[in-house]
Amino acid sequence: MNPLWLIRMKRWVQNPPSPARIKLVAAIIGVCLLVFVLERIFGWPAALTPNDLRGMR
Repeated sequence: MNPLWLIRMKRWVQNPPSPARIKLVAAIIGVCLLVFVLERIFGWPAALTPNDLRGMR
């Protein structure tokens, strides 16, 4: 583990983030997980899949 991570963890223990910051981070992680689950259930849309560009060279 990088020593800078240990220093960062020490600072977080001494000055923990506010409850609002924790809620914000949890909400962002929740949205990312929701998008991941929806992609797994419904699949990736064909319109967002790039075309094969190897033949254009």
